[in-house]
Amino acid sequence: MIVNESSDRKRQLVFITWAEDCARSDSIAKRLGGRPYLVYSPFWGSRYATALFKYFSQSIKTLRILFREQPQIVLIMTPPVIACIPVWIYAKLTGAQYAIDAHTSAFVDKPWKWALFIHRFFSRSAIFTIVTGEFLAGIVRQWGAKEKIVRDVPLYFAEPGKMQLAGEINMVFVSTFTRDEPLEAFLDAAAQVPDVHFYVTGRLKDAKVSLVRKASRNVTFTDFLSRSDYVGLLLASDAVICLTIADHTMQRGAYEAIYLSKPVITSDFKLLREAFPKGTVHVTSAPDDIARGIREMKMNLAKCRREAEELRLEKLNSWREVAADFNRSFGEKSIVRSVLEMNEDTTRMS
Repeated sequence: MIVNESSDRKRQLVFITWAEDCARSDSIAKRLGGRPYLVYSPFWGSRYATALFKYFSQSIKTLRILFREQPQIVLIMTPPVIACIPVWIYAKLTGAQYAIDAHTSAFVDKPWKWALFIHRFFSRSAIFTIVTGEFLAGIVRQWGAKEKIVRDVPLYFAEPGKMQLAGEINMVFVSTFTRDEPLEAFLDAAAQVPDVHFYVTGRLKDAKVSLVRKASRNVTFTDFLSRSDYVGLLLASDAVICLTIADHTMQRGAYEAIYLSKPVITSDFKLLREAFPKGTVHVTSAPDDIARGIREMKMNLAKCRREAEELRLEKLNSWREVAADFNRSFGEKSIVRSVLEMNEDTTRMS
């Protein structure tokens, strides 16, 4: 469990995340001077048959945290939207406020589209709902709720591990082997660029064996990496590749790379073009176009590195405005640290 060192602030804001890990939640909580909590009941797994038991267990754990810490403001991540229930109960009983950090999947993924009417209810009661782009912001506004667009947040990275990479040019494909990643197309593209060595992250148990077997010799699957080794891998690489076939989906791996001053290859969607206007090559999900983007990045590495550092500084400046906006929205219960107090060293250990 990651905690904030400031005892003065620990009871003012907490961020509840029903997941085993989420760097975005951790970083938002810390940047706002709060305390992040990961709430997860692994015993029940991730199956429809046990979902009710799992959510009940996590609801009880959430309520225990909230009544122990007694925060004035609670941030809650969705999905699952069910996580809002104990937060809403706590707010009703104590007069606290809450805000929702809604990821794209809460709006567009099949397992959660059925619950949009529930999300609408909780968003209307929230101070605001955080989304990553204008498309999702429009949905929240249609609900009659308040929204804030926060595309990314300056991350706190673990101390990097030392990684020795195999190629003269190395690129990392950030993967969790989810259905929105064009992994097969990427592997076809990687075979077309044999002078670049690629590292694919993610737990191998979640990958299709057939895809792993078809990978060319210049592709290495890393399997699960600790936070330290993951940061070390990104720092040792020349560029980071983050692709999706789902529009309106922010790429966390891409902004992790930018905050480490690493250039990015990402998908050619409006949201991602706006979020990554420089230091980046945008590609479609066609293998030939991914290969084209890899070659373009390889040819322009020096330029892309400079632009990635420029974009990192721009994003840090943008966060100042976001933090000030949070400050205004929280009103009398505001606990957001001033810009001068905020530590902008994004490589600080978690």
